[in-house]
Amino acid sequence: MSKRIDIAPRDDRVKTGVTDAAAVAEGLSGVLGDTYRLVFKTHAYHWNVEGPLFYGIHNLTEAQYEDMFAAADALAERIRALGRLAPSQLAEIMDLSAVKDRDSLPSALEMCADLAADHERVAKRLHRVIELAEKHADPVTADLATARSAFHENAAWMLRAVARS
Repeated sequence: MSKRIDIAPRDDRVKTGVTDAAAVAEGLSGVLGDTYRLVFKTHAYHWNVEGPLFYGIHNLTEAQYEDMFAAADALAERIRALGRLAPSQLAEIMDLSAVKDRDSLPSALEMCADLAADHERVAKRLHRVIELAEKHADPVTADLATARSAFHENAAWMLRAVARS
């Protein structure tokens, strides 16, 4: 095979004015880990929710995991645009994430409260990424992180409201 075709992925130096692309990409990698873990956790709750609030929670969680799945691609592509490799192993995603699994499936209202707490945790992490991006002259990442934080804050609010039922 020609060496021009057989190219392995690697980090690159980018010259867009971001003063510490590695630090910003590292922050985004943590958010990507959280996002993937939360996609799965939300999807698992979506599949297994039961009770009188089934329909509402089922639909709410579906909209949320679909949004987060699409966001994972945007996060990974931003990491690549910063010249870094995106996480490529599930074990790495698990290690990067602050989102944790429960030992057993909770009730429908507990699912909502649990997911709300996770969304709040991710929003806080995104706030730190915004600060980091601004510190390192990266308005593109700051904008992405701001939009993602708004999503997670909104998701947490909706889930908290259901959990109070």
